[in-house]
Amino acid sequence: MIRQPEQGTIPTSPGSYQFYDANGNIIYVGKAKNLRNRVNSYFGSKRNLASRTQRMMQEASHVEWIKVRNELEALMLEFSLIKEHTPRFNVDLKDNKSYPYLAVTVNEIWPRPTITRGKRKRGVKYFGPYGNVRAIRETLDLLIKTFPIRSCTNTKFNEHEKLGKPCLLFHIEKCSGPCVGKISKENHDLLVLDFLKFMEGNSKEIVNDLKKEMNSASKSQQYEKAATTRDKILNIEKVLEKQQMVLAEDQNIDVFGISGDQIEASVQIFYIRKGRVVGRKGLVVDRIDGAENSELAKHLIVDHYSTDPPRGVPGQIIIQAEPNDRTLLETWLSSEKTSSVRIKVPSRGEKKSLLETVINNAAEEFLRHRLKREKDHNSRSKALNDLQLALGMRVAPLRIECYDMSHLQGSDYVGSMVVMEDGLLKKSDYRRFRIKSFSGNDDYAAMEEVIERRLTAYLMEKESSKAEEKKKFSYPPQLLLVDGGKGQLSVAQKVVDKLGLSDLIFVASLAKQFEDVYVSGKNLPVSIPRNSEALYMLQRLRDESHRFAVEYHRKLRSKRMTSSVLDGIPGLGERRKSRLLNEFGDISNIKNLKLDELKGLSWLPEKVAIEITERLRID
Repeated sequence: MIRQPEQGTIPTSPGSYQFYDANGNIIYVGKAKNLRNRVNSYFGSKRNLASRTQRMMQEASHVEWIKVRNELEALMLEFSLIKEHTPRFNVDLKDNKSYPYLAVTVNEIWPRPTITRGKRKRGVKYFGPYGNVRAIRETLDLLIKTFPIRSCTNTKFNEHEKLGKPCLLFHIEKCSGPCVGKISKENHDLLVLDFLKFMEGNSKEIVNDLKKEMNSASKSQQYEKAATTRDKILNIEKVLEKQQMVLAEDQNIDVFGISGDQIEASVQIFYIRKGRVVGRKGLVVDRIDGAENSELAKHLIVDHYSTDPPRGVPGQIIIQAEPNDRTLLETWLSSEKTSSVRIKVPSRGEKKSLLETVINNAAEEFLRHRLKREKDHNSRSKALNDLQLALGMRVAPLRIECYDMSHLQGSDYVGSMVVMEDGLLKKSDYRRFRIKSFSGNDDYAAMEEVIERRLTAYLMEKESSKAEEKKKFSYPPQLLLVDGGKGQLSVAQKVVDKLGLSDLIFVASLAKQFEDVYVSGKNLPVSIPRNSEALYMLQRLRDESHRFAVEYHRKLRSKRMTSSVLDGIPGLGERRKSRLLNEFGDISNIKNLKLDELKGLSWLPEKVAIEITERLRID
């Protein structure tokens, strides 16, 4: 158990602090304006600490700190230590993707554009990242026709230089032939400069210069040159069409969109230069112990702009949640850019709409990521084996059942049972329950009733000799999972023990807030890595049971509300009632209708319209 450092030993200066476990590994890194106040805050009442922080303190053996001169240095030190040690209680921003970039080798005598991935090199200008290589190739192919700079490898350049003959690219006007002296070094550098200007977003200037050149050639009756210049302009316009205009031309902005759950988050970054989307980057990061978007936003910004951002630091950064230490981040970024940088969370207007677009892209990527995981048989098998080991089960849980309750202030109380077999949801075995044993609000009693009804049905079907009766509950789960904490777990375990099934069925619970997994006989949650396939499988099952329960609850509530008002009206049968609800949505909208509006419905008799109006008025 970690002991609080002696009073007076911790400095009051800014700095970074590190919690270590018994093996000497750093498990958490933080920063503080006042180290003494911040570190001591961890040793106060446990009630004031978040669940993940409590677990971190339980694993920690001691704490150390490093003094710095100011809060900005503390922020940078925190980031570098997180990068170096990847503490498990910090946000993990590891990105396994390798994005393609368009690079220009400005460090070479004859600079050339190339498509590259991986580690970035000094003396090379990078543009992107792009979603795929095809997008870069299409862009490069169009631009080379306008700016015919060298694009071949050094080996090929040297080969044709010795031969004294240009390659095919020269003959199809996609190279100006520097290898054989067809263009001077100065003129080739000018082409490279224009290429770079365009990639940096100065397209308007380039197009205007080309139009002047075209008009001048036309006036001097150099029609072939004018036509060539016209084609160059068309090629640039084709590239610009691929770069969607989303803001005013003078705006340079990076937009961060985040979507995910308590375990993972998909992040999309859109780079907007001169009002156009010139690149994007997407990544899926591990959200350690349910880190909030504000904490994740801070780490995203620090990570992105500390490691040579591909498009530099813009004047404005848009993100959906205000990051922790926003003012400090702005100060740091402004010093890096040598001009003002602002971090904003837009509440309305075109920037709000743009942010929503980026968030939607993040949500789509997150969905694709999850679907990919679900289809991976190896991942499912590993998850089941990891569950077996983590929970201490005798066998891997090939059949898992998850239970959840749903109600509104005790009304329309329902329960759901969803099933997963071999790591896949089995919707044919889903079951829904209406609570019958009591009225009011009691989640524990509702959970007990649902599980007891399900397992009792299993025992009855097991004893039945008629095969045709074995339909709904013939197979018991190896793992019974309930949505909740220790309270729900104890209720489920009580039912299993009562029915004599404890040797057959293993019971666990999954709490929503911090994705804690509890099993009987242990006070602390089971240690399952936050980014593991095993925890993801449980979370997926829990979320599905919640969705299924809520869907059933809403259906019953809607049916009850409908039946209590519209039932029994002469001439209003089920077909007309359904049509009425389909056209106007719900009862509240129908109540707001005037009699003339109801009479105006060609399919509704006038007498029925009058009856509906009278009934709703009385109600």
